[in-house]
Amino acid sequence: MTVDDVLYFWHEAAVPADVEITQVYGHLLCPQTARVLVQEDEGWFNLPGGTPERWDDDIVATLVREAFEENQVRVTDAVYLGYQEVHRPGMVPYAQVRMAGLIGAFEPRRPDPDGGRVYRRLMTSLSEAPQVLGWGEPAVAQAKAAARVAEELWKLSVTSPAPAGYVD
Repeated sequence: MTVDDVLYFWHEAAVPADVEITQVYGHLLCPQTARVLVQEDEGWFNLPGGTPERWDDDIVATLVREAFEENQVRVTDAVYLGYQEVHRPGMVPYAQVRMAGLIGAFEPRRPDPDGGRVYRRLMTSLSEAPQVLGWGEPAVAQAKAAARVAEELWKLSVTSPAPAGYVD
């Protein structure tokens, strides 16, 4: 897929050793409602996650840390789904990792330590998340991968989740 001369390719495989991982984002699911968390920042939507830091033990640690910093949710389990390979003009291709995870608890919202923003927590279905995010076909493939994990590993009925709504 192309967006503003940027090419995105979804891979359900390990990130090659010579490709830099620049972000780790997660499809975080509530086990009670089978809905996925999409954070809202004044009309802009994103999955919880961010940049790996040198002190993170691994990509799971990155996701757990970022999900708590941004959305004050406790991630109790996380599974690697694959990566989005990004090609930008004049840059070496890089990877954006996608994971699926379970939300163990929602803590009271507070400012993200990186920038001080307080994100709203929209809970929606995995099937609706790509449209909310506006990420196109790669997001549909990522949501389908998350749905497979949720159904097979965690036995969540993601095809009939609770209605969408905010958990603020």
